[in-house]
Amino acid sequence: MATWFNQSSTEDFVLLGIFTHSPGDLAIFSAVMVVFTVALCGNVLLNFLTYIDFRLHTAMYFFLSQLSLMGLMLVCNIVPKIAVTFLSGKKSIVFVGCGLQTGLFVTFVGSEGLLLGLMAYDHYVAISHPLHYPILMSQRVCLQIVGSSWAFGILDGLVQMVVVMTFPYCGSREVDHFFGKLLSLLKLACADTSIFEKVMYACCVFMLLFPFSIIVASYARILGTVLHMNSAQTRKKAFATCSSHLTAVFLFYGAAMFIYLRPKRYRAPSHDKVVSVFYMVLIPMLNPLIYSLRNQEVTGALRKVLDHCRIGSQH
Repeated sequence: MATWFNQSSTEDFVLLGIFTHSPGDLAIFSAVMVVFTVALCGNVLLNFLTYIDFRLHTAMYFFLSQLSLMGLMLVCNIVPKIAVTFLSGKKSIVFVGCGLQTGLFVTFVGSEGLLLGLMAYDHYVAISHPLHYPILMSQRVCLQIVGSSWAFGILDGLVQMVVVMTFPYCGSREVDHFFGKLLSLLKLACADTSIFEKVMYACCVFMLLFPFSIIVASYARILGTVLHMNSAQTRKKAFATCSSHLTAVFLFYGAAMFIYLRPKRYRAPSHDKVVSVFYMVLIPMLNPLIYSLRNQEVTGALRKVLDHCRIGSQH
């Protein structure tokens, strides 16, 4: 095993990528880079506004800033390599770099998925127990929620990265993807990976269904609380509070379940690549828009910053 590992660690992988240099793929690549730029600016801006505006120093916006940070790090982990591969034609990636990319991807996706689930609990407390909200969602609780989300993702990413880098790769080095995706790498291993694949599949199911069960349970309680509200205006406000989070949940878990929970006979590399682009680039771009455009406090903080900039430029 040690000899195989040393041999593997000195050889590069080759990412086959998703784009060719045809006019159609050039247009799609340009669109991906535009989306990446918007995602980058949107997530940086949301974190900046959350940091400087004291009105946004609440539990909900703390969670949003962490969710935004996870999305930002996810796109920065994947898209720059896609751009370098397409523009330079250099498709190789070093063994350690591929392993790190795999581990970081699993970390950010796992952390984001769990945080989305725990944010549903935050909405439940805010709607069902508004008077006790400052106690139930204290600063300590918020830090525990975010810390557990990061710890969950980091542990899972670290385990998968170490296991993947331990397998021997003594055959083809061509990865049929645009990043070091775990399943694409396992296909190249010259060892029996069936047990690890089953364990990994079970972990993926747990990573998806555990946060999703929190979401379902929280919104079932929220629905029960809303149905007992006497005021139509209060019910409307409660639904408006949840709509942004539900939209983000639908996008994230819809794409994740399509990628990871499909039977093997229905999986095709081309489908996985397209959905992965949506999963890694479009969702991190949409999340800041979903949470900010319909949120008066965020838009108010942005107007305040723009007003300061305009006044400063006039002086």
